[in-house]
Amino acid sequence: MSLYNPHAGRPQIRIARNTVLMIILLAFALATLFPIYYMIISSFGEPVEAGAMDYKLVPSSFSLESYKFFFEFSEYTYRWLLNSLIVATTVMVTNVLFASMAGYAFSKIQFKGRAAIFSLLLIAMMIPYQVTQVPLYILIVNIFEIQNTYTALILPGLVTVYNIFLAKQFMGSIPNEILECAKIEGCNQFQIYFRIILPLSKTVLAVMAILTFMDNWNTFFWPFLVTNSMDMQTIQVGLKNFRFANTTYFAPMMAGATISALPMFILFFSLQKYFLEGVTVGAVKG
Repeated sequence: MSLYNPHAGRPQIRIARNTVLMIILLAFALATLFPIYYMIISSFGEPVEAGAMDYKLVPSSFSLESYKFFFEFSEYTYRWLLNSLIVATTVMVTNVLFASMAGYAFSKIQFKGRAAIFSLLLIAMMIPYQVTQVPLYILIVNIFEIQNTYTALILPGLVTVYNIFLAKQFMGSIPNEILECAKIEGCNQFQIYFRIILPLSKTVLAVMAILTFMDNWNTFFWPFLVTNSMDMQTIQVGLKNFRFANTTYFAPMMAGATISALPMFILFFSLQKYFLEGVTVGAVKG
């Protein structure tokens, strides 16, 4: 609502200013929503080759044949969705648990080398993800020899530095007096963590859960590298099977993309309250 704050000048200036700002924001919103809209609209087209499709912003007819084609395209279609759900959910849970533990340790527990270790983690966070792909692939495939397994898909994302940093920054704002009172009552570190830290950190945990689930559900490159059979592919890798050498089944691919987006929408709207609170933590002081 800050767009409509009283302007020091004339009312005409205020109206013109707010109108321009709203037009700009509306343009950004349309640019963001248009790909989602076109994906959903295209998914209701007929399951024909891409060259034979009639590309329209408002289709003349709606059909569910592309969804039927998507599920009947391969015997592994449901397995792709299950694989993505297993990988994304597992990585989300481990990140929320381990990253919050690490964040609590870095923010509230005094130990030797704490600052040095945390600085090292921050340096690691600055290294581009693409740089680590080759050594990580060699480690997983050649040394551990766990290619084409759930372990290979889950292990690299078990806990991320970004989530540790996010948890540490949030938990550092929790008053130390609360923890001191818990220690006086006889609570150990694990009791403090589970009974005090976690309930007070619901907002940041929700943000971590949403971002981690979305990132791992949408990831394509790493599952593509470490899977060599269709039964272990995730949904994002499985969608590439609708593209052949000479053509692409565009509408069924969009149907699969729409289905793959549903879990993210459900997760976000179910945790929307905590997410919006979490992203604004620290924005206002006092």
